[in-house]
Amino acid sequence: MRGEMKSPGRPSSLSREQRSAFWTAIARGASTETASAEAGLSSAVGSRWFRQSGGMAPSTFPELSGRYLSFAEREEIALLRASGDGVRAIARHLRRSPSTISRELRRNAATRSQQVHYRASTAHWHAQRRAARPKPAKLVTNQPLHDYVQERLSGNVTDDEGNPVYGPRVRWKTRRFGPRQDRRWSRAWSPEQISRRLPVDFPHDETMRISHEAIYQ
Repeated sequence: MRGEMKSPGRPSSLSREQRSAFWTAIARGASTETASAEAGLSSAVGSRWFRQSGGMAPSTFPELSGRYLSFAEREEIALLRASGDGVRAIARHLRRSPSTISRELRRNAATRSQQVHYRASTAHWHAQRRAARPKPAKLVTNQPLHDYVQERLSGNVTDDEGNPVYGPRVRWKTRRFGPRQDRRWSRAWSPEQISRRLPVDFPHDETMRISHEAIYQ
């Protein structure tokens, strides 16, 4: 018997499976409208997700794998549990480890009535909240790394003597007009170039490392 737990609020109507399906379709090259339709979302929601994350799946949202229970499996657990089946019987039915089922019933059960009742929607909600563990971004907690990346993204890089260090030389070309004058933004370094340069400038400092995906984020 566990004490009554305070409700954290209304569960989101959008599941992790929908988010995973949306970003999987985006990675495949689908448009936001097509990805939204495949995930069962409105196009407005899909467009907002795409715009807010810059077209990339959020780093704090990992892809779902087979080790996590799906909502459909939780519905099966709730039905089998209500019919009186034990942990091992449920595990055999779902082809899951008994420890997985036991942990699911123990951690994600509803306890507002001070009695343990397993409901699929409540269990899935608890699992989603527990999986959402936003961590502070590396560029926020590491100021030297932040300054290094920011200088190269802006193109304003200087050496120890104050002389400017320019990034890759890129010329603007189009089929119609041919070569045109260099753009100012072409002096900036790309995230890939910044990520690969860090081990060269800081070979013994493991804290000065970051992937180009994190810089894009």
